Amino acid sequence: MTGKYAAVTLTFTLTLVSAGLAQLRPAFGAEQNGQDQQMKMDMSGSADLGIPSYHAYALKPPYPATLDPKQFPDALNRNVYTLAAKIRPVLYQQPCYCYCDRHAGHKSLLDCFGSMHGSECDICQKEVVLSYQLTQKGKTPEQIRAAIIRGDWRAVNLNPYMAAAGSR
Repeated sequence: MTGKYAAVTLTFTLTLVSAGLAQLRPAFGAEQNGQDQQMKMDMSGSADLGIPSYHAYALKPPYPATLDPKQFPDALNRNVYTLAAKIRPVLYQQPCYCYCDRHAGHKSLLDCFGSMHGSECDICQKEVVLSYQLTQKGKTPEQIRAAIIRGDWRAVNLNPYMAAAGSR
């Protein structure tokens, strides 16, 4: 019985060691061009970081609150936070491509507007405007999510939202 136990333990240990070495393989196999150069990361922005966090299901009321638009001195944030407050259930189901899920712990686009983050990020602002516009056209949260994932938010012009609501 002890021989069988030793064989299982040895196999398990070798598996763990192999898995650990497999993780280090890129560092061992890096070419150095005759010099001790550090590996450089590609920061060109072309890397696919995947789809950010979102909820794939509708939330039942009560919905998480957004910040009060009146607290912002500028028209853009008053307007964008007002739009966000009107479509909270939709925003709950949307990803945010500033990847705040990774640096701020957000779970959906709605989280950006429950904090000051949405006031500081043009990506979040464009995604809210796009979500609002598509909601007004009768699109479902799933269709809106597909548009955000496609990158349609990049074409959103925020200039009309920089004026006071009554002057638009």
